[in-house]
Amino acid sequence: MQTDPTLARDGAGQQAARPRRASERFMLDHPLHILSLGFGSGLSPVAPGTVGTLFAWASFVVLNRHLTVAQWGALILIGFVAGCWFTGFTAKKMGVADPSPVVWDEIVAFWLMLLLVTPATFTGQLWAFIVFRFFDMVKPPPIRYFDRRMKGGFGIMFDDLVAAFFSLLVIALWRMTV
Repeated sequence: MQTDPTLARDGAGQQAARPRRASERFMLDHPLHILSLGFGSGLSPVAPGTVGTLFAWASFVVLNRHLTVAQWGALILIGFVAGCWFTGFTAKKMGVADPSPVVWDEIVAFWLMLLLVTPATFTGQLWAFIVFRFFDMVKPPPIRYFDRRMKGGFGIMFDDLVAAFFSLLVIALWRMTV
């Protein structure tokens, strides 16, 4: 019996697909991968989550000129719900529970942050970016709890929402003291 070289053995000795690397070709294989990979921002070889968050920031600045708060709310809500589906789809195709090139979660969570801190100066938005990246990368409790326990697309999306919540809490506490 000949084994397929693209397959690996899982813990039970069964053949399981090897994780697929995110690439431009992979991204263009399916329209949902384009969204999951943040229109290519998640393909960055260095810190894809940070690059995805920078994409979120830039796209917020551009879109904010055209969207009302209610439209932003709808976009973020739809982005979260749909993101639960298509980030899970992309993760499954990649063979990884929460692949780092999937950055739609950072995009939606940071849009929410910027919407809630606006109006803010560039410096205020920069601090929002720094605080969010801290919570998203370090994943202190309880963020780590959700990251480890919640699986699938909902898990991918939810831990970033919790990171955004804690970031907003820090910003609110800082604003109260100043």
